[in-house]
Amino acid sequence: MVKLIAFQGEPGAFSHAAAHALFPEGQPVPCVTFEDTIAAVQQGKADFGVVPVENSLYGRITDIYHLLPESGLFINGEHFLRIEMNLLGIKGSTLNDVKSVQSLSVALGQCRKFISKNGLKTINGADTAGSAREIAERGDKSVAAIASRYAAEVYGLDILAEGIEDAAHNTTRFLVISKTAERPKAGQVKVKTTFVFRVRNVPAALFKAMGGFATNGVNMTKLESYMLDGSFTATQFYADIEGHPDDRNVQLAFEELQFFCDHFHVLGVYPAGKV
Repeated sequence: MVKLIAFQGEPGAFSHAAAHALFPEGQPVPCVTFEDTIAAVQQGKADFGVVPVENSLYGRITDIYHLLPESGLFINGEHFLRIEMNLLGIKGSTLNDVKSVQSLSVALGQCRKFISKNGLKTINGADTAGSAREIAERGDKSVAAIASRYAAEVYGLDILAEGIEDAAHNTTRFLVISKTAERPKAGQVKVKTTFVFRVRNVPAALFKAMGGFATNGVNMTKLESYMLDGSFTATQFYADIEGHPDDRNVQLAFEELQFFCDHFHVLGVYPAGKV
């Protein structure tokens, strides 16, 4: 049976490219917002969701940190997608034909040097894939889009220039989410565990809670904090570690952590992706 894969954005978006890389035989389910993407999985309209959680240039995707812990869904995988910006034009056009370029403002900002060098006027679009779709529909050689290589395939556009972004290290980390946890067995593959927690209101609680990871040799690769319900006194922490909850050192670290917590929840145990 073909799996339904939800992602945020229009067909051809970078999230679509990530979903295709993870589920090449899956049927894409485009969603307008992150909330819609999560709801599609919750309601059984999609088997899996693929959502971005952080970018090497712009940091964390804040909405996901708020939505995912309360969703009741589980993380079952991760994927690192190299974000390569390309100049896309209608069939038969060349770079010399292009006078204006349209894309998401963030994407335009990532390609300032190329845009300046070629003397192009910029047009702010709603997103990268949507801009590619509009360029294909417009059929004007003088206007191009900045979007993914995958968007060129989806909308039948030519790649007039590739890899035009200013920063070569631009990478987005995506998570695979579903209604059921699909944990690999301990020791089979390199594993990450993602969890959220809130420390008790006692002096140095966070410092003490973190001590168990150091003393038990557990590598914590991410620790993010964010306010709950707009409160300056209620803080939740989101963390990634290398290791499986069945590993003895992780068990000991979690035991020490929970001694200082009033809330602890594992969001997912999954194979580590290749950066």
